[in-house]
Amino acid sequence: MAGNSQRRNRRTSNKKGATVGSGGQRRRGLEGKGPTPPASMRKGHKKNRVANAQAKQAARRPAPRRGGPKGTNELVVGRNSVVEALREGVPANTLYVQQFVDSDERVREAVQLATEKGLNLMEAPRPELDRMTNGLNHQGLVLSVPPYDYAHPEDLTASAADNGEDPLIVALDGITDPRNLGAVVRSVSAFGGHGVVVPERRAAGMTASAWKTSAGTAARTPVARATNMTRMLEAYQKEGLMVVGLAADGETELHELEALEGPVVIVVGSEGKGLSRLVGETCDFRVRIPMPGGAESLNAGVAAGVVLYEAARRRA
Repeated sequence: MAGNSQRRNRRTSNKKGATVGSGGQRRRGLEGKGPTPPASMRKGHKKNRVANAQAKQAARRPAPRRGGPKGTNELVVGRNSVVEALREGVPANTLYVQQFVDSDERVREAVQLATEKGLNLMEAPRPELDRMTNGLNHQGLVLSVPPYDYAHPEDLTASAADNGEDPLIVALDGITDPRNLGAVVRSVSAFGGHGVVVPERRAAGMTASAWKTSAGTAARTPVARATNMTRMLEAYQKEGLMVVGLAADGETELHELEALEGPVVIVVGSEGKGLSRLVGETCDFRVRIPMPGGAESLNAGVAAGVVLYEAARRRA
């Protein structure tokens, strides 16, 4: 009897696995996996396939984007130039001051303005400033200006649409003087335009000189860069804009042009050569500005200002 009792109480297995009835699953294996993801995120679901197709289509479409090719920082050198740039609000990031420089009113004003604007102040030995400026007469002051953040041409029409307005844009063809670009930016701002487009190559860019000429309006008037001016104008035409080129031998006089009342891009060529051939052929209208005084042409800034005034008058 004792032997039978011992056999009944003896363990038949030393296995420490799951208990009978658990189906062989440990407790953690039965824990939930969280909420069910939406249909658009479940692989194989119809909505997931649609979402993936839309994402691929968006990736192929050239969406509006900020920024153009990035260059190196521009340097403004010389006491007068640096002070003028700081007064006009040129978006600089660092002011370099020569060690042991003979301080005068311009040096003190430059340091004060840079401090007020929160710019970096760096003291550097003269040989270092000579190296930075390639030996230019910097007079102990060098201002570093970061590359301008160009818009994309599509940004300008998008901005007009956001405001419920017909686009009014100026495109510059062959303008190489940054002061002319700054003057055009100033006129576009004054007459309610939506921005300026310049070619990516062989054209004036938004340098410190252009910024100063704009009298600060460049801070609120975007400048875009176009890789190919002709294709950019054709893209604007597809969006419904009329392309108006200014030409001394234009077929239409400015006061006759009703297109200025609607969505329009005004193309201004260089003072000497005017519009390039392909750009001129792309224009819907070639317009001349009557000049009773007999002048052969106007510079880009003045010509753009005259046409922008006429557009603003008609729209008002």
